[in-house]
Amino acid sequence: MRFILKPLLLLIVFFLYQCNAAPEQKTSANKEKVIDVKKQEEKKIEKSWDSLNRFNAEAFLTAYGKENPETKVVIKTKFGDIKLRLYEDVPVHRANFIFLTKIKYFNTTVIYRVAKNFVIQGGNSDNLYTQKQRRKYGNYLLEPEFRKNRKHKYGALAAARQWENNPNKLSSPFEFYMVHKRNGAHHLDNEHTVFGEVVSGFDTLDKISKVKVGVDEWPVNDIPMTIEILD
Repeated sequence: MRFILKPLLLLIVFFLYQCNAAPEQKTSANKEKVIDVKKQEEKKIEKSWDSLNRFNAEAFLTAYGKENPETKVVIKTKFGDIKLRLYEDVPVHRANFIFLTKIKYFNTTVIYRVAKNFVIQGGNSDNLYTQKQRRKYGNYLLEPEFRKNRKHKYGALAAARQWENNPNKLSSPFEFYMVHKRNGAHHLDNEHTVFGEVVSGFDTLDKISKVKVGVDEWPVNDIPMTIEILD
């Protein structure tokens, strides 16, 4: 009887061991599947310049600029056209302006500041789509690209920026201004990045400078604009 029970007990123990082992094998298999999925997801992770955001702006725009070398654009308004030339020695700011032009960001914005005998500024609006576009790219900022030969002369195109809590003088990528003062605005040299200049359309600037504005220098009547590549 003892000899019969002993093999029977061994059989029972073996059966229980197999039952307990099965879930472990299943768990191990599931872990392998999870690892495989993670590896596949990691392969899909975009490179640093694939998608513009506030963490990779310089890398993205540096790569974008190499593929998009255009330097001539035109601002179209109801007062006329303003043709601009973008400088190649400020590559990040140039690429940024071309990028925003090509995705048609500026086409939902207005010339929102007319400071008499000083600057004419654009690139923002109360349009919800405009704000949505800015949030989409994380409201990124640009490192300054100051150049000794790039001054705030009459017709200079420069990047707007926050003055408060901005010790590194980071540029807004979305807002820009054109110097309308005949003698220039040289107190802004090395304070804002100059990345281009007006080559024609100074008469349009003159017309815009005469519009009625509020206390905040915002035109009483909006001045919509579109920007297109000329190259």
